[in-house]
Amino acid sequence: MGVKYPVAVPDLSGSEKAYVNECLDSTWVSSRGRFIADFEAAVARATDRRHAVATCNGTVALHLALAGLGLKPSDEVILPALTYIATANAVAYCGAKVVLADSDPRTWCVSPKSIERLITPRTRGVIPVHLYGHPCDMAPILELARRHKLWVLEDTAEAQGATYDGRPAGSFGDAAMFSFFGNKVITTGEGGMVVTDDDTLAERLRLLRGQGMDPKRQYWHPILGYNYRMTNVAAAIGLAQMERFEHLVGERLRVAGHYGRKLARVPGLTLPPEVKPAKSVYWLYSVLAADAARRDALMAGLAKAGVETRPFFHPIHHFPMYTGCATDGGCPVAVDLARRGINLPTSTYLKDSDLDFIAGAVRDVLARLEMPAERAA
Repeated sequence: MGVKYPVAVPDLSGSEKAYVNECLDSTWVSSRGRFIADFEAAVARATDRRHAVATCNGTVALHLALAGLGLKPSDEVILPALTYIATANAVAYCGAKVVLADSDPRTWCVSPKSIERLITPRTRGVIPVHLYGHPCDMAPILELARRHKLWVLEDTAEAQGATYDGRPAGSFGDAAMFSFFGNKVITTGEGGMVVTDDDTLAERLRLLRGQGMDPKRQYWHPILGYNYRMTNVAAAIGLAQMERFEHLVGERLRVAGHYGRKLARVPGLTLPPEVKPAKSVYWLYSVLAADAARRDALMAGLAKAGVETRPFFHPIHHFPMYTGCATDGGCPVAVDLARRGINLPTSTYLKDSDLDFIAGAVRDVLARLEMPAERAA
């Protein structure tokens, strides 16, 4: 059976087409045009930040932020072992050392206690990743950073619209980044953003983003920069998305709420956390099976029913280029989550009847896995 229910489908039912056509009609399709500044302003407002700097994707947003923060090859950066590889790669691009913290079993995000155990005199900063839409426990992370004079760069790629203690995810660190890939809460197809309240940092980010060209002296490049600019076409899609931001976030919460009701108390299934004072945006509705074998069997069974799923990210230190990284005891919680985690379809296209079908398929597959062999046959 083919895929009937993809994991993620972007909702482009607003003004996206009209705004893109405006770019085409005006010929402003590259890195200049009204939509870039308007999109930046919309994201800054939604995040309660003074500055937002758009980039061509989320990975370069991370790299740009780290370059702006002055990360050097002799520095160490602590980040979670359980995250998308881009978080670690951006640190490696700067030549700095990746140090991997374990996960908190309550939130599935990076553990503040694990971070504390890994701080050394070379630690320069911390990158907390709001995993699968659930914010990290930011209060103790920020306290650690203040005590040890570290910067904090929030990786908010998966959590635009989530909150912690009533404040938007992305509003806490020295800077934060967003990703607008096609499967994110807000999309531009490919795109990213760095937000900050630091005027000096924002100015440096804009300089670095545009090949280091002096804004007051055309084609004069006083520093080594990058071509990390977002196109006006991508920003046009993003602005249309931001005009429907509350609706798109609300739809994520609707999908998550329906799954929660239909999958509550299913034997062998752990539902996604929401630990106060955090409120998840449920970028992907993520669950845990009892063990790795059941996770794999559940994914296979759902695939036969036409339901696409994805496993959790592999722990960073399991990749060949990061096997030598310092870890907190091998990060056993992160490893356990990675081997048992599965992401279910989570998009606005899903009607309640679709969610009923998917949840029913999850229950049926898990029930068959628990049957005695002769009955399952």
